[in-house]
Amino acid sequence: MADEKITESNQFRLPDPALVTRTMSEVAERGQRIVADFLKRQQDGGAVPDPLNIGGAFLEMTTRLMANPASLVQAQLGFWQDYLTLWQNTARRMLGEAAAPVIAEDPKDRRFKDEAWRENEVFDFIKQSYLLSARYFQTVVGSVEGLDQKAAQKVDFYTRQFVDAMSPSNFLLTNPEVLRKTAETGGENLLKGLSHLLADLERGKGKLRIRMTDDSKFRVGENIAVTPGKVVYQNDLMQLIQYAPTTETVLRRPLVIFPPWINKFYILDLRPKNSFVKWATDQGHTVFVVSWVNPDEHLAEKGFDDYMREGVYAALDAIEQATGERQVNAIGYCLGGTLLATTLAHMAAKRDTRIKTATYFVTMTDFEEAGELSVFIDEEQLRGLEEKMQQRGYLEGREMATTFNMLRANDLIWSFVVNNYLLGQEPFPFDLLYWNDDSTRMPARMHSFYLRRMYQANDLAKPGGIELLGVKIDLRKIKTPSYMISTREDHIAPWKSTYRATQLYTGPIRFVLAASGHIAGIVNPPGSGKYSHWVNDSLPPDPEQWFETATELAGSWWPDWHRWITAQDKGAKEQVPARIPGSGALPALEDAPGSYVKVLGAD
Repeated sequence: MADEKITESNQFRLPDPALVTRTMSEVAERGQRIVADFLKRQQDGGAVPDPLNIGGAFLEMTTRLMANPASLVQAQLGFWQDYLTLWQNTARRMLGEAAAPVIAEDPKDRRFKDEAWRENEVFDFIKQSYLLSARYFQTVVGSVEGLDQKAAQKVDFYTRQFVDAMSPSNFLLTNPEVLRKTAETGGENLLKGLSHLLADLERGKGKLRIRMTDDSKFRVGENIAVTPGKVVYQNDLMQLIQYAPTTETVLRRPLVIFPPWINKFYILDLRPKNSFVKWATDQGHTVFVVSWVNPDEHLAEKGFDDYMREGVYAALDAIEQATGERQVNAIGYCLGGTLLATTLAHMAAKRDTRIKTATYFVTMTDFEEAGELSVFIDEEQLRGLEEKMQQRGYLEGREMATTFNMLRANDLIWSFVVNNYLLGQEPFPFDLLYWNDDSTRMPARMHSFYLRRMYQANDLAKPGGIELLGVKIDLRKIKTPSYMISTREDHIAPWKSTYRATQLYTGPIRFVLAASGHIAGIVNPPGSGKYSHWVNDSLPPDPEQWFETATELAGSWWPDWHRWITAQDKGAKEQVPARIPGSGALPALEDAPGSYVKVLGAD
């Protein structure tokens, strides 16, 4: 009995005094250094009051909202009516009666997975109050009439950012899981969280750089990106990797992959069980992958045309030397696919037929409806971005990564704030998040061209809208058989935008839609048993019409792609003896994954 009383009284224990002393000492020492470093960077860079140009959009929204107060009053009345019902229902629950929720969270919303959000009346009230407020804010913003489309998109996006930030799950006193952890540890979780926060501020040199995974558990070339191969060619912009065969014979036509240079190529070679590179090699392809350089100020003047010349064209020349084969199958992932399509239009004008088939992973070529990334691309933001790039010669990879993370703030920002800083837990070692944090830089000239001419002006979709290497680019001239794989929940390249290319290319096209998002929908090996995909042989102009008549198939799209690529012509299945990297006219320079991929954004 006495033991039970001791246990009960010690339920809210105090933290270890030594831990408190040590943590506070670190706070004083590290905090002073962080603040000094941050202030120095602000003085050197010159702070911009509103770098994202949010103020103007919200001012326009407020002005138009006030011009029609009736809609605002109606929204407020609905909100207060729901709120009154919530109060009444909460009172009934406290008296032991059952009451249906006024508003329910999305079952997929992991912020409210703890049972206390439903079982405890107080936390259920907090949760529903938040959901009602969130719905009210978004309803008011969405009801404003006459707002410019770009301004409306920006207001909607940043309203959701605000709503996500204000979630009760993000705060100590309104998160039942954090309160429980604080009671169990006597507050040691908060001290550990403070230490994690300081470490992340140090990593970001005064700016918060949230650690998403335990990066000490990963080494490129040791336990990720380990498929055997050799670097057989390199220039200023890329290394070309040829992978070792795993079959006695291989398909005659080599396969070359052009990944985006916004990220590193090894998303397609994380681990043997989910590596597209290894799987394609096991199917008998001689696989080549371009590993782009992580550029510094010396490559500031490299443009989109240089990526075409020193990327695609250089790779085709090198592959012919290495294998003796002139024709290849090519894959482009995201921006790499945009480069592939642009190059194919250039090759069509030159009557160059070396790329026999083209596969596009989540690739946009028509940027008319480019999704939420458009929020970051207006004239004011582009000018600010170009000023930064002119000073350094490149765009910091961390800035690009932050933009992508904001597209899924609850999953890629706030979940880690709760885990690392409030619960005081170490991030889980996850290879995908390690890759996501392994950011790359963008050459100033190339990135400015890409954002202005493609995202902002949509010139790539216009016949002759841009000129590269002396040729006016016209995507309608692409007659190469094309396999297009997009993903239904893609926040970076929305599938309805990628689908627009089906109306641009004039060659035979197979469009396939996979479940999940920009990464998980692509990196979905057949053995995983995850994510279905949709197929449809017809290609109507309206993507919704395509989806309505599409057939859903279980599992990975990878086997569908392999069947398609080997059925293109009589020579598609022709076999030759397996090719050993470095045994051809191009000697091996170093082992895969090469040295370019190991250059960190901070180097």
